[in-house]
Amino acid sequence: MLILLVIVHVIVCLFLIGVVLLQQGKSADLAGAFGGQGSQTAFGPRGAANLLTRLTTWSAILFMCTSIGLTILLSHSNNNGGSVLANQPTSQSAPAKK
Repeated sequence: MLILLVIVHVIVCLFLIGVVLLQQGKSADLAGAFGGQGSQTAFGPRGAANLLTRLTTWSAILFMCTSIGLTILLSHSNNNGGSVLANQPTSQSAPAKK
């Protein structure tokens, strides 16, 4: 189950990176380069979300769910009750003599 979830998580990561890089920025036109607002306003009405924004939203939700699932699975698989360094031998040295 853990290996399957890791594979799904990596695929979702790569898909999310690709979808975000394919999107066009808000001020991608020539007027945006010189500070002009053009037809796009900062808080104005927005059209219906296109396919890329919906894919970004759902892949981000899936990424968060797989991240939480991996965290839960890994915390249950390591039930030794201590930290990573709990099983390491300790070596104490005497303080330096003056």
